[in-house]
Amino acid sequence: MRNYELVFVVKPNADEEAREAVLNKVKEVVATEGEVVKVDVWGTKKLAYPIAKFNEGHYVLVNFNAGVDVPKEIDRNLKINENVIRHMIVVA
Repeated sequence: MRNYELVFVVKPNADEEAREAVLNKVKEVVATEGEVVKVDVWGTKKLAYPIAKFNEGHYVLVNFNAGVDVPKEIDRNLKINENVIRHMIVVA
């Protein structure tokens, strides 16, 4: 198992339930073959440049340990989620 870091940015106009749904989906996917080590909600911050006509976004950092297939599944889920405007997964 490897250590990974995931940062994703949710649309600022998404309600709290939508933000929690994205985070719960990430936790659910990680739980299949790994474990969530830490979740750090950074809150709403200004973006460096506009993304999809948004100047702000709600940032969340997730540290987790998992097998090599889990980041691919998380990537697939976040790409199809309409509330996520950007995400990045790196090996920590």
